Amino acid sequence: MKEQETAPRVAVVTGADSGIGRATAVRLAERGMDVGITWHSDLEGAEGTAAEVRAAGRRAALARMDLTRLPDAADAVDRLAEELGRIDVLVNNAGVGTATPFLDLELDAVREVIDVDLVGPLLCGQRAARLMIAQGGGGRIVNVTSVHEHQPRVGAASYCAAKGGLGLLTQVMALELAEHGITVNAVAPGEIATPMTGQVDTDVHATRRPGVPLGRPGDAREVAAVIAFLSGPGASYVTGASWTVDGGMLRMGPQAGSHLESDAWRRP
Repeated sequence: MKEQETAPRVAVVTGADSGIGRATAVRLAERGMDVGITWHSDLEGAEGTAAEVRAAGRRAALARMDLTRLPDAADAVDRLAEELGRIDVLVNNAGVGTATPFLDLELDAVREVIDVDLVGPLLCGQRAARLMIAQGGGGRIVNVTSVHEHQPRVGAASYCAAKGGLGLLTQVMALELAEHGITVNAVAPGEIATPMTGQVDTDVHATRRPGVPLGRPGDAREVAAVIAFLSGPGASYVTGASWTVDGGMLRMGPQAGSHLESDAWRRP
């Protein structure tokens, strides 16, 4: 078994044009990594991320990735690794959500969510792992799931199925890739102020969320900090785990919910 003995030099972050992906790309650049950035529809956002990476003194490369077009979309991982010279870290961040009642789900929409949130990360993980094994020295794969990897949500059947599947896929990947010194972990965010949740440039400390023990939504940079830890040499003995970044919401069990409108649950 060959473990990653030196600090990783090159990372690829999917869906890095905004939100958690952008914050992660910048954090990894600040940690000394060159970063490959994928984007789907927001080229301007991806270029903004690249500018921040370069401002941190690191190289940036861009590639469009449409995870509804599989398996070809995963080619972006190979292209970015070739342009940057190698790949030490893959962050599977690109994702899509839904808000459709179970009885109203249409097959095409379900397949799109499953492809983007589960099959896409699987194929990208394969590409990255093969490259890491060929170059030697191990590597890091971080799959961004959701608190809905662990708990259901009404109206999110396909999303929960995909994220739950990605969580268990993470564990299988961790077992099978360990002999190559590749660690695989999941990061499961709760409500984070990102475009996906309709929150852009939000001051999370000024936004009240009574249903979250810490009383507010999360900032994308708080998720990026956990991803950066799992991507670095300090996490060399951490694999197959799911790290929730949710302000304590899941610890509330069946009464959990960022939608709660009062603090009544805090009193017995």
